[in-house]
Amino acid sequence: MQLAQRLYEGVDIGGETVGLITYMRTDAVILSSEALAGARRLIDKDYGKDYLPEKPRSFANKAKNAQEAHEAIRPTDVFRRPDQVSRHLDKDQLALYTLIWKRTVASQMANAELLSTRATILAAEGTDDASSFRATGQVVVFPGFFRAYVEGSDDPSAALDDKDNPLPA
Repeated sequence: MQLAQRLYEGVDIGGETVGLITYMRTDAVILSSEALAGARRLIDKDYGKDYLPEKPRSFANKAKNAQEAHEAIRPTDVFRRPDQVSRHLDKDQLALYTLIWKRTVASQMANAELLSTRATILAAEGTDDASSFRATGQVVVFPGFFRAYVEGSDDPSAALDDKDNPLPA
């Protein structure tokens, strides 16, 4: 929370103190119309129309007693990309800002499309030595929001390009 507080209060960026994220003591999952419009412009510009859903995506909070007086935690300006502010932040601040930025952008991108396959092999069926073996796998048909954010991966593109394990388990 101390890192988030610092990003919220402001960081010196080229002689100007700028708050990089919105209020962080919230459980809200709703973005303002301004944030939605900015995210959609960025997705269209950086990722292309295929990654832009027809309408903005909205989410409902599932937690009881959620603190929703504020909108979701998000960058104050989605066009202030992590690589552009990196020299003004320490390692931990940058990691947190990058996570918030990626998740905000990914939340407004088209769904990923996966092709799942499962194979079951039955051996010695009907005998005392019967065994069953199962193999499962997934192939990314369309990366959608994975292009911006893959849970557990610092580099979404690398996670998508990993042919042995395209998505974290």
